[in-house]
Amino acid sequence: MPNTFLRLNAILFLTMAGIFIIDQNIKTLFVEGFRYYTECIDLILVYNKGVAFSMLAFLEEWLKYIQLVLVTGILIYIISLKKVCFAFPAGLMLGGAFSNVYDRFIHGGVVDMVYWHCGFDFAVFNFADVMIDVAVVWFLVLNFKPKLCKS
Repeated sequence: MPNTFLRLNAILFLTMAGIFIIDQNIKTLFVEGFRYYTECIDLILVYNKGVAFSMLAFLEEWLKYIQLVLVTGILIYIISLKKVCFAFPAGLMLGGAFSNVYDRFIHGGVVDMVYWHCGFDFAVFNFADVMIDVAVVWFLVLNFKPKLCKS
């Protein structure tokens, strides 16, 4: 039991820290002025005051506290599950989520930078958003294929 708990926490927290550090470093480049433009993708600086597609922006200051409580609740839930197979995707999700919440406290909104506009306009997003999406797909696979999760 202690070995599983230690392993789960090590994977979870190292993954979270890695995603957080990578995402914050990428965001720093854009906050400091980096921009790049192509026919299909622009790398620009946008501060998203809401969540996906700027929803819930009307919550203003409350949004960051609501998200902080939700993300902390997910962290506690994942640790209480005691399933090592959930540790890595949870680390991806929580690292990205904490990075985005951190942005709200430091910048007043989430730092987004990837703008797809080839054929259709898509929402501006960041590395943390991609990691959260990857984690959601990973969780879906683990839930629909329970044999993949042995712990």
